[in-house]
Parts: sequence; C-alpha cells; structure tokens
Amino acid sequence: MTASGKAAAALALHRFGFGPVGDLIAAIAADPRGAVLSDLDRPNAGLVAVVPGAMDLPSSGQAARAVFDFRAEENAQKKLAQRALKNAEPNGNQSASMAATTASTMSDAGKAPLQPKPPNQPPALPQQLLQNEAKARFDAAIGAEIGFVERLVWFWSNHFCISADKIVEMVGPYEREAIRPHVLGRFADLLQTVESHPGMLFYLDNVESMGADSTAGINRDKGLNENLARETLELHTLGVRSGYTQADVTSFANVLTGWSWIKPEDPDRGGEFIFMKRLHQPGDQIVLGKRYPDTGFDQGRAVLADLARHPATAHHIAEKLACHFVADAPPPSLVAKLAKTFKDSDGNLKEVAKTLVTAEESWAPQRQKLKPPAEWIAGALRLTGAQAAMPIGPIMNAQATLGAPLWRPLAPNGYADTEAAWIDGVPHRIEIANQIAGRVRVADPLALLDSGLGPLASSDTRQTVARAETRNQAVALLVMAPEFLRR
Repeated sequence: MTASGKAAAALALHRFGFGPVGDLIAAIAADPRGAVLSDLDRPNAGLVAVVPGAMDLPSSGQAARAVFDFRAEENAQKKLAQRALKNAEPNGNQSASMAATTASTMSDAGKAPLQPKPPNQPPALPQQLLQNEAKARFDAAIGAEIGFVERLVWFWSNHFCISADKIVEMVGPYEREAIRPHVLGRFADLLQTVESHPGMLFYLDNVESMGADSTAGINRDKGLNENLARETLELHTLGVRSGYTQADVTSFANVLTGWSWIKPEDPDRGGEFIFMKRLHQPGDQIVLGKRYPDTGFDQGRAVLADLARHPATAHHIAEKLACHFVADAPPPSLVAKLAKTFKDSDGNLKEVAKTLVTAEESWAPQRQKLKPPAEWIAGALRLTGAQAAMPIGPIMNAQATLGAPLWRPLAPNGYADTEAAWIDGVPHRIEIANQIAGRVRVADPLALLDSGLGPLASSDTRQTVARAETRNQAVALLVMAPEFLRR
C-alpha cells in the first residue's frame, strides 16, 4: 500500500528530510514516496560544491598546511614577546608588565606596534575554517528541497566520525572529500576512502603506528597502535559481538601500518595521505581466518574489501540505518530487508536507501524518533527562515548548548541515535527556540504551522500556537511542539 496524502507527505519530510517548508507538503502529497526517491536521482546529490561559496573551501591538505603556518606564526609571536620581556628585565626602564604589553603588540618583524584589536575581530584561522565548513553544511541542509540525501550525509558522517577537538582543520574537508562523494555509491568505496583519509588516520592515531619488525619500528623502537583497526571492526563494519577476536584486531593493525600522512609542515603536500613502506609490518597476516599476503598498501585494501562484504557488516549497517530513520528499536523485518539489499547489491548504498524508502515499515504513522539537536535546529531554521538572520556562530553555539557540538563527538562511536541520549535536554531547547523566533517576523504563525506540520498538528498544538501572547512566542511554541520534535 503506497502512502499518499498530506499526512504522508508531512511524515515523509520529517522522517526522511529536515521537515517541510512553504507549500512543500501539498506539492508532494500525490506521491510522497516518489518525491523522497527522486531526491536520490538529483544531479550532484550529496555534494556540497553546489552550495554557493562552497567551491572556495580548502581541501584537507590545504587546510592542514594553512593551520600549521598559522600556529607557527602564532608561536613565533609568543617567543618574540618572551624575548622582549627577557631583554627588558635587566635595564629597569620598564616594568615586566609594561614589557609584556609592548611585546605583545609587536608586528611579525618585532618592531612596529600593531593597532589595538577591534571588538568584532573575526575568529582565528582554525575557527574560521570550521565556521565556513559548518555554514556550507547547514546551508546544504536548510536549502534542500526534500533533504533525504543530506540526512544520509549526516548519518554516514556520524557513523565514520572524527573530531574537531583533535584535528579541527580537517573535519569539514573530511566530510566533503570522504563522505559526500560516496554517500550513494558502494559501501566498499566509502570504507576505503574513509579509512585512508588523513583526518581519520590522525584521529585514530594510525599516523603513529608502525610494525615492530618494520624498518622504522626497529630503528625508532616504537610500536603498533590498534585504534584504527579496532574501530574499523567494531564501529565501522562488523559491529560488536560479531565474532572477531583480539588476534584479528592485532593482525589488522599490522596490516594498516604504513597508512599515514605527510606532516603538515611540508609546504607542498602536507596533510595528504601517503603509504610509508618503512612503517609497514612485513609478512602475511591472518584476519578473520583468511591469510592476506604482504602486498604493502594493497594488503589493507584487500582486508577492507572483505570487511565491506561481510554478512555481519550488512546487518550492522542495516540496523543502524533503520534505527536512525524509523525507530530506536526498529522492526526486525525492516532490518532484514535492508541487509538483504546490502548483500544482494554488493553494498550499493543508493539501492539500500531505496529499500528504506519503499519498505512499508518505514511509513508507520507512529513517530517514535526524537530529533537530535542538530537536526531539530536545522528544521527550525529551515521552516522559519531564521538562518538568513542568524550567523553560523550562534547556530553552532546552540548546537553545543544542547550537548552535541558540531563535529565534536566524545568518542569514535559518534553521537547517540536514541531518545535516551537527548530526552533530558529537550527543556533546554526552549531557549534556542526563543532565539530562533526572535530572528524572524512571522505574519501568521498558524500559516507557518500548516507549512511545518500540516495534518500532523494536533488540536492541542493548534490551540497552543493560536493562544500565544506574541507572534514570536507562537513560533517558539511551534518548533517546540511534540510533533515538530519528532520524526
């Protein structure tokens, strides 16, 4: 039975996208399922380069080199200040505090004083790069017609997460370079690209890993780091309790030795991937009962290719997708359908996404999923149009206030995707809702309610919005309505 009508359209836009806007509910009411599926066939679907200004965003290597230079110059300024302070101390002509103040206002040459910093000075380079990437990400989500592919990008970015707390300059480029080009491609290609990206290699410490019997391991007396191998097995592919052993982790970690990066201080290729043979553990390795000959870089590619096709991987990915889009405890029948498509299509993620949309279980009218902070914020900005008046800084601050700072998960398993993780923070969304409402001027809040919820809105919600004392309060109450908080 095909879901249709305005109720199905509103459900589709909340469950598979970032919520309705304008007259979109009515526009897709005749075939909501077809509208969601059509999002998969858009030209350049998933690529942020179609967002105005995104073409100017640097690659991960460019960003790494720029931030290295920035920090080197910053460190040089500090040393100049310390040197000036030290030179001033013996002559007694100025106090230590005056010397420090003078030194801190020196130019790069250490001679000409700089002008006082303006009060609205832009953020330092690392934070500016992060904000530029964040703006491109939110613009892509808010500006999408349906938003299904963008939701898939956010899902996979969290599944294969890295953290700005460890490598701030690469989190945005990593998502653009490793996630977006493969979000509708083959899982094997996505996996290969993710695990070999310099951002992931640095985040999970593989750039420091070396085989005990490798040239570097012998000469430098350093050893193996198992983080990347362990998280690839446990989080990215097979999942926990899937049958792999500690011996498999160790062998796989040896396979991945040599997968590294060129250090950012290299002015030409710093921050780029490199396979360093001198770090690679020589010899064959056995992973999950299969022997992999020592073919250098290709040894790791061979293991990843097999992991991508493993039945446990199919089930793990299917369960996570069903949990994300449908229910914290998804129907086993839906998980089975997704896993079957994953296996039958050789990990074709576009086909898996189609199965998700066409499965009857995905259209259950019960809206069991609580939107996590970022998704709720994007939906509220999208409906109200507040993003035009709200700089990216406050948007990022709002997300952090709600416990989910952008690209800063506390651990490699990413942000939780269940209600238990976010329900206690829902009262804190009220302040964010008021901030968003304060940025817009809505002529008719009830018309906005029809745009954002349509027939999903209960009579209680309609009355609550209608009885609001001000229009801004009505908008805040709308985005805090139970129907808007869930998908």
